[in-house]
Amino acid sequence: MKKILLLLGLVMTFSATAQTKSELIKHFEAYYKQMKGQGDVQGVINAMTHLNVLQPNQARLDTLAYIYASESRSLEALNTVGIDQNPTDTDMNTEVKAISLKALNQPERALVFYEELFKRSSSSYLAYEIADLKIQTKDLGGAKAKVDFGLVNVKPDQKRAFYESQRPYEVSLKGALTYLKALILFNMNQIDNLDESIAMLDEALAMDANFNLAKISKDALIAKKEGKQ
Repeated sequence: MKKILLLLGLVMTFSATAQTKSELIKHFEAYYKQMKGQGDVQGVINAMTHLNVLQPNQARLDTLAYIYASESRSLEALNTVGIDQNPTDTDMNTEVKAISLKALNQPERALVFYEELFKRSSSSYLAYEIADLKIQTKDLGGAKAKVDFGLVNVKPDQKRAFYESQRPYEVSLKGALTYLKALILFNMNQIDNLDESIAMLDEALAMDANFNLAKISKDALIAKKEGKQ
């Protein structure tokens, strides 16, 4: 009789636990929906974290990491999905690793994931990111190849944002790629290619007069040409 009562007690405990977990999942799903509707990013993060604890889900983890990355919380993004490259990684997972490692000034590691994304679906946007990282890692030939690809495939309405000035701004992706091409040309031969690099920066500025970074680079090259540096 005691054994039967003990068994009955255990069944009731498990049932109550399952019911409580189910209720918690419903609660945090509703909480997530509410926070998303209010545009409360931290609330969305809290809801998804609780849901992952209660009901682990890789797709939800990837989304959570993407939110962290979008909020420039790169370490938290990488702590959520890791930094290893796995063949089963989703595009979102791979993108999170790429942009987070780039933000943390890890160009060589970031390149691995950007190049994986490019293999899956090549685009002028990815070509720009890869070329930028390859310039940082001194792979000028590889950077030029990606810029050339980007310029051939870029569309007139594509834009690229820049944040180096106090007020962020956008320029055409074609102008941004032309700017990178000028930098690559200059770094390949800083004496013989100086005039051509300046002319190429002029091309970028003709496309987007507000291209602050291109103007700064042009002024620096002109100063170098005039012997001020």
